[in-house]
Amino acid sequence: MSWTKDIRVVVGLDFGTTYSGFTYCHVSNKNLRTHDIWPGNMSELKANTVLLYDDELKKVKQWGEPALSKRPSRRKAENKPVKLFKLHLGNLQEHLKPKLLVDYKKAITDYLREIGKLIKETVTKSWPGIDFLENVLLVLTVPAEYSDISKATLRECVFDADLISNKFSEKLQFTTEPEAAAAYCMENVLKEHDLDISGTKFMIVDCGGGTVDLTTRQVEGKQLGEITERAGDYCGSTFIEDEFVKHLQRKLGKNAIELLEKNHCGQMQYMIQKFCSYAKLPFTDDPKFNYTLDLEEVSPALAQYVTGDVRESLEEASWLIKLDYETMKSMFDPVIDRIIGLIRAQLENAREKCSAMFLVGGFSQSKYLQKRIKKEFQKDVDRISVPSNPIAAISRGAAIYGVSFSEVDEIRCIISSRVLKFTYGIGVYSLWEEGDPEERRNSDGYIRRFHCIARRGTSIPIDKDIFVEGNLFPYYSSQTAVDFQIYYTRELGAKFCDETGMEPLGKLRMDLPDPHRGCDRPLTFGLKFGRMEITATAINESDGQNYQVAFDIETEN
Repeated sequence: MSWTKDIRVVVGLDFGTTYSGFTYCHVSNKNLRTHDIWPGNMSELKANTVLLYDDELKKVKQWGEPALSKRPSRRKAENKPVKLFKLHLGNLQEHLKPKLLVDYKKAITDYLREIGKLIKETVTKSWPGIDFLENVLLVLTVPAEYSDISKATLRECVFDADLISNKFSEKLQFTTEPEAAAAYCMENVLKEHDLDISGTKFMIVDCGGGTVDLTTRQVEGKQLGEITERAGDYCGSTFIEDEFVKHLQRKLGKNAIELLEKNHCGQMQYMIQKFCSYAKLPFTDDPKFNYTLDLEEVSPALAQYVTGDVRESLEEASWLIKLDYETMKSMFDPVIDRIIGLIRAQLENAREKCSAMFLVGGFSQSKYLQKRIKKEFQKDVDRISVPSNPIAAISRGAAIYGVSFSEVDEIRCIISSRVLKFTYGIGVYSLWEEGDPEERRNSDGYIRRFHCIARRGTSIPIDKDIFVEGNLFPYYSSQTAVDFQIYYTRELGAKFCDETGMEPLGKLRMDLPDPHRGCDRPLTFGLKFGRMEITATAINESDGQNYQVAFDIETEN
């Protein structure tokens, strides 16, 4: 890959639902540095994935932790902070996606632009003379469940945020969050547990703010192979905050909470921050756990919206709400039950026993989550542990992946294979046969079928082209071009391109010279799945002309 010769610096960017961070290094020494100074001089490994816009909702006034209110105020907030916008990517049900003041693509682009300015400043200060667009490989992490459409949307946002020179730049690469964590664990954790021998299988459970993602990997020398489909679901720590809001609605009245959020969003956000700091984060499996929330302190405007018997009860309790062990448990358990279900399914799909399970991501620091997972799976997995710096594991793993990728001519990429999450193929015309649906037969006696190229669940070596078996030919003898329409589906045995669950992925146009040769112009078509984005290849066997592009996926499906 000739473009890799220009790479001097690798940046692993963990763009998360609730927090984001980045790790960077020079490829000459591979000394990883995780950024730890954020807006407002906050010294942490990550910054809040939050934006605060001006009154016209055009320009970003603040981002990160300063965009969140720190203390309650009786005046109405100018604008509500925009957060959780990453949840609009992926397949989360519409009613669960947060309502935003701006279009989600604008929010994603604006946040990437702000954090991108900090990345550029950090890199150029560290290595003067570096041309960011030419000499930097940006590795962006995505949840395991993201489709190619979601990744294409994210690529578009990265380009609009001025972090790559063109929309199809190879200097932006994607890796999944659990895959990045697996790379981090291979480099930093496996040796500690004597697990760095070829054939060892281990699972990564990346517990983030919005999603929880899993991958099961096998050590193959100095590389990692994937042995089952990556899995993910929307059951991260932010959904515990949703349960807290539901609890407030039950205690204080749904209308009161909705009015507070509408008219005093700063106070609402401050109350949630207090809950996270003093209840969610320190919660353990201790039945004596107890936290008292002082409503007058965290939200002085709330009282005006509480009426009737509820108001009388709260006045008697001095506007204090107690969150005891059982109450907190009721908030955590629905979320953790889903995580346990994901792990159980992943272990069953792996078939063979995993030697270890590593919990990473911000949510992995929850003692209650750790205890429940260990209790549930201690008989199935020998070692269940949280590596050091679990918050930075994703960005550091992404940087490790990028370094190995940039040295592909010297050392093979740390990821050796991936298991396909979808079945991929193209639409082709072939003669109608007895037994085919009569209504699908066209006037020429042909039928359009879904021709499978690679099936879901197949392990594909990285950067290997998978070609259609045999040659394809023009449909009409006078054709001067052909469009290869590419589709994907979760189904294993799909037959037609318009079946339920079948989605268009994109197309590759290929010129067809020499129409005088009629249909006798054999063509070859293939897809490359090794990277997180798909490359399409078409070859005209008559003249050897080769078309190879990371095709333009339709982002508005």
